[in-house]
Amino acid sequence: MSAVRLALTTLVVPDYNAGIAFCVGALGFDLIEDSDMGAGKRWVVVGGAGGGRLLIAKAANDTQAAAIGKQTGGRVGFFAHTDDFAGTHARLIDAGVQFHEQPRHEAYGTVAVFSDPFGNRWDLIEPKEPGQ
Repeated sequence: MSAVRLALTTLVVPDYNAGIAFCVGALGFDLIEDSDMGAGKRWVVVGGAGGGRLLIAKAANDTQAAAIGKQTGGRVGFFAHTDDFAGTHARLIDAGVQFHEQPRHEAYGTVAVFSDPFGNRWDLIEPKEPGQ
């Protein structure tokens, strides 16, 4: 039996270009695909060096628009890893990203919670190496 693997996670945004600006401009993800699907719809995929990918989806109706920034009910729903917490943290602050706390050290690594411009909560994490 072949295994199923997660390919994409959707980030619902009010505007495609705003989603790209944050994910590519602030987070430093690569723009992997931006295809016109017709009728104002686009297939926009961004991703980082580690292989995680997001589908940037413009809200298409009132229900979807109401979910922007609340996709996980106020919980951290997205996790960004870095191998240079201090450098990435400083770069994100310079890009205008709002952090909700000072960096803290946990058993799994250094972490701080921030929000994207749409209200979703993210963890920035520098994971500890196995055995540290």
